Amino acid sequence: MAASPVVPAGGRRQQILTVAAQLFAKHGFHGVSIADLGAAVGVSGPALYRHFPGKEALLAEMLIGISEHLLAGGQARARSSDDPRAVLRALVEFQADFALREPELIVVQDRDLANLPVEARRRVRLLQRTYVEIWVDALRRVHPGLPVESARIAAHGAFGLLNSTPHSAPGLDVEPAPAVAAVLTRMALVALLDLPD
Repeated sequence: MAASPVVPAGGRRQQILTVAAQLFAKHGFHGVSIADLGAAVGVSGPALYRHFPGKEALLAEMLIGISEHLLAGGQARARSSDDPRAVLRALVEFQADFALREPELIVVQDRDLANLPVEARRRVRLLQRTYVEIWVDALRRVHPGLPVESARIAAHGAFGLLNSTPHSAPGLDVEPAPAVAAVLTRMALVALLDLPD
């Protein structure tokens, strides 16, 4: 397999995580060997074991780490204003920015979550559910009569729209990725603000 990801600046551990996300997104978790990953970051495959005990541990750190990042960002935005609409807008913009900056992680999350060890998968799911509940709370503050389950459905619908960036932005000649994210952000906000109470 030809490895051609961009090796980022930063510590070796972060380089491995970033390049692994690129390779896993392109070839799938099972399509990337330790030797492939080592070659992509400029070390021997066995040298990677100094940083991670194996591919599963690397995948776990990647997906737990991004889930923790999203939750912390969501919590910060929920505290950022007393205006429920401003909070909802901040959440949508935060998710859109993540989708634009980390499209490989969205692909890996969607496709390879099942490859995590059981405990790591449970941890990711718990973090994700907690993040969703921040959106549910924000939506119900904007729409006080909205049932909890309807708010969850709306939140997941918004994630689906915003997380489509990896699929809708690459290869577009007409609009660069930031313009695509801006369109998706506007669409998500219009939909979420127009929900019936």
